[in-house]
Amino acid sequence: MEVWSLWLFVISFLVVSVTTWISWWRNPSCNGRLPPGSMGLPLIGETLNFLVTCKSIDIHPFIKERMERYGSLFKTSLAGRPVVVSLDPDFNYFVLQQEEKLVELYYMDSFANLVHKGNANEGGYVHKYLRRVILSHFGPEALKEKLLWQAENVINHGLHEWTKQTEVAVKGQSAAMILGFTSKILMSYELEKSKQNLSEYLCSFLQGLMTFPLYIPGTAFYKCIKTQRKVEKILSELLEERRKSYSQGCNNGDFLGQIVEDMGKEAFLTKEFAVSLMFGLLLASVETISSTATLAIKYLLDNPSALQQLTEEHEEILKKREDTSLGLSWEEYKSMTFTHYVINETLRIGSVAPGILRRVIADIHINGYTIPKGWNLLVVPAALQLNPNTYKDPLTFNPSRWKVDNIKASMENGVLTVTVPKLEVKKPDDVKAIEISG
Repeated sequence: MEVWSLWLFVISFLVVSVTTWISWWRNPSCNGRLPPGSMGLPLIGETLNFLVTCKSIDIHPFIKERMERYGSLFKTSLAGRPVVVSLDPDFNYFVLQQEEKLVELYYMDSFANLVHKGNANEGGYVHKYLRRVILSHFGPEALKEKLLWQAENVINHGLHEWTKQTEVAVKGQSAAMILGFTSKILMSYELEKSKQNLSEYLCSFLQGLMTFPLYIPGTAFYKCIKTQRKVEKILSELLEERRKSYSQGCNNGDFLGQIVEDMGKEAFLTKEFAVSLMFGLLLASVETISSTATLAIKYLLDNPSALQQLTEEHEEILKKREDTSLGLSWEEYKSMTFTHYVINETLRIGSVAPGILRRVIADIHINGYTIPKGWNLLVVPAALQLNPNTYKDPLTFNPSRWKVDNIKASMENGVLTVTVPKLEVKKPDDVKAIEISG
Protein backbone atom coordinates (compact mmCIF):
# COMPACT_ATOMS: atom_id res chain seq x y z
CA MET A 1 0.00 0.00 0.00
CA GLU A 2 2.86 2.34 0.88
CA VAL A 3 4.58 1.59 -2.44
CA TRP A 4 1.32 2.33 -4.30
CA SER A 5 0.98 5.63 -2.43
CA LEU A 6 4.56 6.52 -3.29
CA TRP A 7 4.02 5.82 -6.98
CA LEU A 8 0.78 7.79 -6.91
CA PHE A 9 2.64 10.73 -5.38
CA VAL A 10 5.45 10.53 -7.95
CA ILE A 11 3.02 10.33 -10.88
CA SER A 12 0.93 13.19 -9.50
CA PHE A 13 4.04 15.29 -9.00
CA LEU A 14 5.22 14.62 -12.55
CA VAL A 15 1.81 15.42 -14.02
CA VAL A 16 1.60 18.70 -12.10
CA SER A 17 5.20 19.62 -12.99
CA VAL A 18 4.79 18.85 -16.69
CA THR A 19 1.43 20.65 -16.82
CA THR A 20 2.93 23.70 -15.09
CA TRP A 21 5.92 23.68 -17.43
CA ILE A 22 3.74 23.41 -20.54
CA SER A 23 1.56 26.24 -19.23
CA TRP A 24 4.68 28.35 -18.61
CA TRP A 25 5.94 27.56 -22.11
CA ARG A 26 2.69 28.51 -23.80
CA ASN A 27 2.16 31.61 -21.68
CA PRO A 28 5.57 33.18 -20.96
CA SER A 29 5.57 36.02 -18.48
CA CYS A 30 6.69 39.55 -19.26
CA ASN A 31 6.40 43.08 -17.93
CA GLY A 32 3.27 43.85 -19.92
CA ARG A 33 1.17 42.10 -22.56
CA LEU A 34 2.82 39.93 -25.18
CA PRO A 35 1.71 40.14 -28.82
CA PRO A 36 -0.82 37.49 -29.88
CA GLY A 37 0.42 34.19 -31.26
CA SER A 38 1.34 30.65 -30.31
CA MET A 39 4.52 29.25 -28.79
CA GLY A 40 3.83 25.86 -30.36
CA LEU A 41 5.06 22.60 -28.87
CA PRO A 42 7.42 22.61 -25.86
CA LEU A 43 11.09 22.96 -26.92
CA ILE A 44 10.29 22.50 -30.63
CA GLY A 45 7.94 25.47 -30.77
CA GLU A 46 6.80 26.11 -34.34
CA THR A 47 10.19 25.35 -35.87
CA LEU A 48 8.98 22.51 -38.09
CA ASN A 49 6.28 24.70 -39.64
CA PHE A 50 8.84 27.45 -40.22
CA LEU A 51 11.23 25.09 -42.00
CA VAL A 52 8.66 24.05 -44.60
CA THR A 53 10.03 24.95 -48.03
CA CYS A 54 8.40 27.99 -49.61
CA LYS A 55 7.65 27.43 -53.31
CA SER A 56 6.16 30.87 -53.89
CA ILE A 57 7.71 34.32 -54.27
CA ASP A 58 5.10 35.64 -51.86
CA ILE A 59 5.69 36.13 -48.12
CA HIS A 60 6.73 32.86 -46.46
CA PRO A 61 3.53 30.84 -45.79
CA PHE A 62 4.41 30.40 -42.10
CA ILE A 63 4.54 34.17 -41.68
CA LYS A 64 1.63 34.99 -43.98
CA GLU A 65 -0.77 32.58 -42.24
CA ARG A 66 0.01 34.05 -38.84
CA MET A 67 -0.13 37.61 -40.11
CA GLU A 68 -3.68 36.96 -41.35
CA ARG A 69 -4.58 35.40 -38.01
CA TYR A 70 -2.81 37.68 -35.53
CA GLY A 71 -1.91 40.88 -37.39
CA SER A 72 1.41 42.55 -38.18
CA LEU A 73 2.99 41.66 -34.82
CA PHE A 74 2.89 38.16 -33.34
CA LYS A 75 4.87 35.86 -31.07
CA THR A 76 6.16 32.37 -31.79
CA SER A 77 9.03 30.05 -30.85
CA LEU A 78 11.75 29.01 -33.29
CA ALA A 79 14.69 26.69 -32.56
CA GLY A 80 13.89 26.82 -28.85
CA ARG A 81 13.93 30.62 -28.66
CA PRO A 82 10.99 33.01 -28.09
CA VAL A 83 10.54 35.27 -31.12
CA VAL A 84 8.33 38.22 -32.03
CA VAL A 85 7.75 38.60 -35.77
CA SER A 86 7.10 42.11 -37.09
CA LEU A 87 5.55 42.96 -40.45
CA ASP A 88 4.99 46.62 -39.55
CA PRO A 89 7.14 48.70 -42.00
CA ASP A 90 7.34 51.80 -39.78
CA PHE A 91 8.29 49.81 -36.70
CA ASN A 92 10.79 47.69 -38.64
CA TYR A 93 12.52 50.79 -39.99
CA PHE A 94 12.67 52.34 -36.54
CA VAL A 95 14.03 49.20 -34.87
CA LEU A 96 16.80 48.69 -37.42
CA GLN A 97 17.95 52.28 -36.78
CA GLN A 98 18.43 51.39 -33.12
CA GLU A 99 21.30 48.89 -33.39
CA GLU A 100 23.13 48.53 -30.07
CA LYS A 101 20.48 50.71 -28.38
CA LEU A 102 17.31 48.70 -28.78
CA VAL A 103 18.39 45.55 -30.60
CA GLU A 104 21.62 43.81 -31.51
CA LEU A 105 22.78 41.45 -34.24
CA TYR A 106 21.88 37.87 -33.45
CA TYR A 107 21.98 34.40 -34.99
CA MET A 108 19.91 31.42 -33.97
CA ASP A 109 21.99 29.28 -31.60
CA SER A 110 22.18 26.32 -33.99
CA PHE A 111 23.38 28.53 -36.87
CA ALA A 112 25.74 30.48 -34.63
CA ASN A 113 27.34 27.29 -33.37
CA LEU A 114 27.77 26.08 -36.93
CA VAL A 115 29.03 29.15 -38.73
CA HIS A 116 30.21 31.77 -36.24
CA LYS A 117 31.62 29.97 -33.25
CA GLY A 118 32.42 31.89 -30.13
CA ASN A 119 31.91 35.46 -31.27
CA ALA A 120 28.72 35.15 -33.33
CA ASN A 121 26.46 37.01 -30.97
CA GLU A 122 28.94 39.54 -29.61
CA GLY A 123 28.11 43.07 -30.65
CA GLY A 124 29.93 46.36 -30.58
CA TYR A 125 33.58 46.37 -31.44
CA VAL A 126 33.73 42.98 -33.19
CA HIS A 127 30.95 43.84 -35.64
CA LYS A 128 32.39 47.30 -36.29
CA TYR A 129 35.76 45.75 -37.04
CA LEU A 130 34.27 43.16 -39.40
CA ARG A 131 32.18 45.78 -41.17
CA ARG A 132 35.23 47.97 -41.73
CA VAL A 133 37.41 45.14 -43.05
CA ILE A 134 34.69 43.67 -45.28
CA LEU A 135 33.87 47.07 -46.78
CA SER A 136 37.54 47.75 -47.46
CA HIS A 137 37.67 44.64 -49.65
CA PHE A 138 34.11 44.57 -51.04
CA GLY A 139 32.86 48.16 -50.74
CA PRO A 140 32.30 50.81 -53.46
CA GLU A 141 35.97 51.80 -53.69
CA ALA A 142 37.08 48.19 -54.08
CA LEU A 143 34.34 47.68 -56.67
CA LYS A 144 35.59 50.66 -58.66
CA GLU A 145 39.28 49.85 -58.44
CA LYS A 146 39.41 46.08 -58.96
CA LEU A 147 36.25 44.06 -58.31
CA LEU A 148 34.37 45.21 -61.41
CA TRP A 149 36.86 43.91 -63.96
CA GLN A 150 37.66 40.83 -61.86
CA ALA A 151 33.97 39.93 -61.68
CA GLU A 152 33.61 40.47 -65.43
CA ASN A 153 36.51 38.10 -66.14
CA VAL A 154 35.07 35.38 -63.91
CA ILE A 155 31.58 35.74 -65.38
CA ASN A 156 32.84 35.75 -68.98
CA HIS A 157 34.83 32.59 -68.31
CA GLY A 158 31.84 30.96 -66.63
CA LEU A 159 29.44 31.84 -69.44
CA HIS A 160 31.94 30.53 -71.99
CA GLU A 161 31.96 27.20 -70.15
CA TRP A 162 28.16 27.16 -70.16
CA THR A 163 28.14 27.33 -73.97
CA LYS A 164 29.92 23.96 -74.06
CA GLN A 165 27.07 22.27 -72.20
CA THR A 166 23.80 21.01 -73.64
CA GLU A 167 22.04 21.77 -70.36
CA VAL A 168 22.89 24.16 -67.52
CA ALA A 169 21.73 23.89 -63.91
CA VAL A 170 21.71 27.65 -63.39
CA LYS A 171 21.58 27.71 -59.57
CA GLY A 172 24.44 25.25 -59.10
CA GLN A 173 26.56 26.69 -61.91
CA SER A 174 25.99 30.23 -60.64
CA ALA A 175 27.02 29.14 -57.15
CA ALA A 176 30.25 27.66 -58.51
CA MET A 177 30.93 30.84 -60.51
CA ILE A 178 30.32 33.11 -57.51
CA LEU A 179 32.40 30.90 -55.25
CA GLY A 180 35.28 31.04 -57.70
CA PHE A 181 35.16 34.84 -57.62
CA THR A 182 34.65 35.19 -53.86
CA SER A 183 37.35 32.68 -52.93
CA LYS A 184 39.88 34.60 -55.05
CA ILE A 185 39.01 37.93 -53.44
CA LEU A 186 38.84 36.53 -49.92
CA MET A 187 41.89 34.31 -49.88
CA SER A 188 43.45 34.13 -53.38
CA TYR A 189 42.14 30.58 -53.65
CA GLU A 190 42.19 29.12 -57.18
CA LEU A 191 39.03 27.02 -57.13
CA GLU A 192 39.56 25.53 -60.59
CA LYS A 193 43.06 24.35 -59.65
CA SER A 194 41.99 22.75 -56.38
CA LYS A 195 41.43 19.02 -56.00
CA GLN A 196 38.75 19.77 -53.38
CA ASN A 197 35.21 20.43 -54.63
CA LEU A 198 34.54 23.39 -52.37
CA SER A 199 31.42 24.42 -54.31
CA GLU A 200 29.84 21.00 -53.88
CA TYR A 201 30.70 20.99 -50.17
CA LEU A 202 29.04 24.36 -49.54
CA CYS A 203 25.91 23.47 -51.52
CA SER A 204 25.67 20.22 -49.57
CA PHE A 205 26.03 22.15 -46.32
CA LEU A 206 23.22 24.53 -47.29
CA GLN A 207 20.87 21.65 -48.05
CA GLY A 208 21.24 20.35 -44.52
CA LEU A 209 21.35 23.70 -42.75
CA MET A 210 17.62 24.43 -42.87
CA THR A 211 16.62 21.06 -41.42
CA PHE A 212 15.81 20.01 -37.88
CA PRO A 213 19.13 19.94 -35.94
CA LEU A 214 19.16 16.20 -35.20
CA TYR A 215 22.75 14.99 -35.08
CA ILE A 216 22.17 11.31 -35.88
CA PRO A 217 23.96 9.37 -38.66
CA GLY A 218 21.84 9.35 -41.80
CA THR A 219 20.08 12.65 -41.15
CA ALA A 220 20.55 15.72 -43.36
CA PHE A 221 21.88 17.69 -40.39
CA TYR A 222 24.49 15.01 -39.66
CA LYS A 223 25.73 15.21 -43.26
CA CYS A 224 25.69 18.99 -42.94
CA ILE A 225 28.07 18.86 -39.95
CA LYS A 226 30.38 16.40 -41.69
CA THR A 227 30.54 18.64 -44.75
CA GLN A 228 31.24 21.68 -42.61
CA ARG A 229 34.23 19.95 -41.03
CA LYS A 230 35.67 19.18 -44.47
CA VAL A 231 35.43 22.82 -45.50
CA GLU A 232 36.87 24.05 -42.20
CA LYS A 233 39.81 21.67 -42.60
CA ILE A 234 40.57 23.18 -46.01
CA LEU A 235 40.30 26.72 -44.63
CA SER A 236 42.35 25.87 -41.54
CA GLU A 237 45.20 24.52 -43.66
CA LEU A 238 45.04 27.59 -45.88
CA LEU A 239 45.15 29.86 -42.82
CA GLU A 240 48.21 28.06 -41.44
CA GLU A 241 50.00 28.39 -44.79
CA ARG A 242 49.19 32.08 -44.89
CA ARG A 243 50.38 32.67 -41.31
CA LYS A 244 53.65 30.95 -42.14
CA SER A 245 54.07 33.15 -45.22
CA TYR A 246 53.25 36.26 -43.21
CA SER A 247 55.90 35.39 -40.61
CA GLN A 248 58.38 35.37 -43.50
CA GLY A 249 57.30 38.86 -44.57
CA CYS A 250 54.88 37.89 -47.34
CA ASN A 251 51.34 39.32 -47.50
CA ASN A 252 49.39 39.48 -50.77
CA GLY A 253 46.87 42.03 -49.45
CA ASP A 254 43.64 40.04 -49.78
CA PHE A 255 40.97 39.65 -47.08
CA LEU A 256 42.68 36.67 -45.45
CA GLY A 257 45.95 38.58 -45.47
CA GLN A 258 44.25 41.38 -43.55
CA ILE A 259 42.88 38.90 -41.01
CA VAL A 260 46.28 37.24 -40.55
CA GLU A 261 47.91 40.63 -40.05
CA ASP A 262 45.32 41.62 -37.44
CA MET A 263 45.42 38.31 -35.54
CA GLY A 264 48.35 39.61 -33.55
CA LYS A 265 46.50 42.83 -32.70
CA GLU A 266 42.92 41.75 -31.99
CA ALA A 267 42.27 39.33 -29.13
CA PHE A 268 38.99 38.04 -30.61
CA LEU A 269 40.70 36.99 -33.86
CA THR A 270 41.54 33.45 -32.84
CA LYS A 271 42.29 30.72 -35.38
CA GLU A 272 38.86 29.19 -34.80
CA PHE A 273 37.10 32.52 -35.30
CA ALA A 274 39.09 33.31 -38.45
CA VAL A 275 38.17 29.94 -40.00
CA SER A 276 34.52 30.36 -39.04
CA LEU A 277 34.50 33.88 -40.46
CA MET A 278 35.89 32.72 -43.81
CA PHE A 279 33.40 29.87 -43.88
CA GLY A 280 30.50 32.19 -43.14
CA LEU A 281 31.50 34.73 -45.81
CA LEU A 282 31.91 32.04 -48.47
CA LEU A 283 28.57 30.54 -47.51
CA ALA A 284 26.76 33.88 -47.55
CA SER A 285 28.14 34.88 -50.95
CA VAL A 286 27.35 31.54 -52.57
CA GLU A 287 23.76 31.36 -51.35
CA THR A 288 22.58 34.96 -51.59
CA ILE A 289 24.23 36.04 -54.84
CA SER A 290 23.64 32.79 -56.74
CA SER A 291 20.00 32.70 -55.65
CA THR A 292 19.46 36.32 -56.68
CA ALA A 293 21.21 35.78 -60.03
CA THR A 294 19.11 32.69 -60.72
CA LEU A 295 15.91 34.56 -59.94
CA ALA A 296 16.95 37.45 -62.19
CA ILE A 297 17.52 35.04 -65.09
CA LYS A 298 14.15 33.39 -64.52
CA TYR A 299 12.28 36.70 -64.28
CA LEU A 300 13.95 38.04 -67.43
CA LEU A 301 13.15 34.88 -69.41
CA ASP A 302 9.53 35.19 -68.29
CA ASN A 303 9.49 38.88 -69.26
CA PRO A 304 10.69 39.32 -72.88
CA SER A 305 10.05 43.07 -72.81
CA ALA A 306 12.39 43.60 -69.85
CA LEU A 307 14.99 41.31 -71.41
CA GLN A 308 14.83 43.33 -74.63
CA GLN A 309 15.34 46.64 -72.79
CA LEU A 310 18.25 45.17 -70.86
CA THR A 311 19.84 43.85 -74.05
CA GLU A 312 19.42 47.18 -75.83
CA GLU A 313 21.04 49.06 -72.94
CA HIS A 314 24.10 46.80 -73.04
CA GLU A 315 24.34 46.88 -76.84
CA GLU A 316 24.23 50.68 -76.74
CA ILE A 317 27.20 50.70 -74.36
CA LEU A 318 29.15 48.43 -76.71
CA LYS A 319 28.38 50.69 -79.69
CA LYS A 320 29.86 53.70 -77.91
CA ARG A 321 33.16 51.97 -77.13
CA GLU A 322 36.14 53.05 -79.17
CA ASP A 323 37.86 49.74 -78.45
CA THR A 324 35.44 46.80 -78.19
CA SER A 325 38.15 44.58 -76.73
CA LEU A 326 38.18 46.61 -73.53
CA GLY A 327 36.28 45.42 -70.49
CA LEU A 328 33.48 47.16 -68.62
CA SER A 329 34.50 50.60 -67.33
CA TRP A 330 33.30 52.31 -64.19
CA GLU A 331 31.50 54.99 -66.19
CA GLU A 332 29.72 52.33 -68.25
CA TYR A 333 28.67 50.53 -65.10
CA LYS A 334 27.20 53.71 -63.64
CA SER A 335 25.28 54.37 -66.85
CA MET A 336 23.39 51.06 -66.66
CA THR A 337 20.15 52.57 -65.40
CA PHE A 338 17.77 49.83 -66.53
CA THR A 339 20.21 47.14 -65.36
CA HIS A 340 19.99 48.59 -61.89
CA TYR A 341 16.21 48.65 -62.17
CA VAL A 342 16.34 44.92 -62.91
CA ILE A 343 18.59 44.29 -59.93
CA ASN A 344 16.41 46.41 -57.66
CA GLU A 345 13.24 44.65 -58.78
CA THR A 346 14.83 41.22 -58.34
CA LEU A 347 15.92 42.08 -54.81
CA ARG A 348 12.45 43.45 -54.02
CA ILE A 349 10.48 40.48 -55.24
CA GLY A 350 12.96 37.69 -54.64
CA SER A 351 14.30 38.05 -51.11
CA VAL A 352 16.16 34.82 -50.27
CA ALA A 353 15.64 35.15 -46.51
CA PRO A 354 12.31 35.22 -44.63
CA GLY A 355 13.49 38.00 -42.33
CA ILE A 356 16.23 39.83 -40.45
CA LEU A 357 16.94 38.51 -36.97
CA ARG A 358 17.83 40.70 -33.99
CA ARG A 359 17.95 40.22 -30.21
CA VAL A 360 16.06 42.71 -28.05
CA ILE A 361 18.30 44.34 -25.43
CA ALA A 362 15.65 46.60 -23.86
CA ASP A 363 11.90 46.11 -23.35
CA ILE A 364 9.94 47.59 -26.25
CA HIS A 365 6.34 48.70 -25.73
CA ILE A 366 4.40 49.12 -28.96
CA ASN A 367 0.66 49.60 -29.45
CA GLY A 368 -0.18 48.07 -26.09
CA TYR A 369 2.17 45.10 -26.48
CA THR A 370 5.56 44.39 -24.93
CA ILE A 371 8.53 42.76 -26.64
CA PRO A 372 10.64 41.63 -23.66
CA LYS A 373 14.35 42.10 -23.30
CA GLY A 374 16.16 38.87 -24.23
CA TRP A 375 13.61 37.82 -26.84
CA ASN A 376 14.43 37.64 -30.54
CA LEU A 377 12.83 39.94 -33.09
CA LEU A 378 12.34 38.81 -36.68
CA VAL A 379 11.88 41.80 -38.98
CA VAL A 380 10.19 40.88 -42.28
CA PRO A 381 11.14 43.27 -45.14
CA ALA A 382 8.77 41.46 -47.52
CA ALA A 383 5.86 43.01 -45.63
CA LEU A 384 6.84 46.27 -47.33
CA GLN A 385 8.36 44.91 -50.52
CA LEU A 386 5.30 42.78 -51.39
CA ASN A 387 2.65 45.13 -50.04
CA PRO A 388 -0.07 45.91 -52.65
CA ASN A 389 -0.56 49.30 -50.98
CA THR A 390 3.05 50.12 -51.78
CA TYR A 391 3.55 48.49 -55.16
CA LYS A 392 0.95 47.80 -57.81
CA ASP A 393 0.80 44.05 -58.54
CA PRO A 394 3.64 43.37 -56.08
CA LEU A 395 4.21 39.78 -57.23
CA THR A 396 4.72 40.89 -60.84
CA PHE A 397 8.28 41.39 -62.05
CA ASN A 398 8.31 44.90 -63.47
CA PRO A 399 11.69 46.71 -63.48
CA SER A 400 10.10 49.77 -65.07
CA ARG A 401 8.25 50.50 -61.84
CA TRP A 402 11.51 51.99 -60.54
CA LYS A 403 11.49 54.86 -63.04
CA VAL A 404 7.99 56.22 -62.40
CA ASP A 405 7.63 59.84 -61.34
CA ASN A 406 6.98 59.16 -57.67
CA ILE A 407 10.23 57.25 -57.26
CA LYS A 408 13.46 59.21 -57.16
CA ALA A 409 16.62 57.28 -57.98
CA SER A 410 20.19 58.48 -57.65
CA MET A 411 23.51 56.82 -58.35
CA GLU A 412 26.41 57.37 -55.97
CA ASN A 413 29.54 55.23 -55.82
CA GLY A 414 27.84 52.79 -58.14
CA VAL A 415 25.00 52.15 -55.71
CA LEU A 416 21.41 52.87 -56.72
CA THR A 417 19.54 54.73 -53.97
CA VAL A 418 15.76 54.76 -54.25
CA THR A 419 13.31 57.02 -52.40
CA VAL A 420 9.58 56.33 -52.50
CA PRO A 421 7.81 59.43 -51.09
CA LYS A 422 4.67 57.68 -49.93
CA LEU A 423 6.80 55.21 -47.97
CA GLU A 424 8.76 57.78 -46.02
CA VAL A 425 8.84 56.48 -42.48
CA LYS A 426 8.11 58.71 -39.53
CA LYS A 427 10.97 59.88 -37.41
CA PRO A 428 11.51 57.87 -34.23
CA ASP A 429 9.81 60.53 -32.08
CA ASP A 430 6.72 60.31 -34.25
CA VAL A 431 6.36 56.52 -34.37
CA LYS A 432 3.17 55.69 -32.52
CA ALA A 433 3.21 54.06 -29.13
CA ILE A 434 6.78 52.86 -29.14
CA GLU A 435 8.49 53.07 -25.79
CA ILE A 436 11.82 51.73 -24.64
CA SER A 437 12.69 50.63 -21.14
CA GLY A 438 15.90 49.19 -19.83
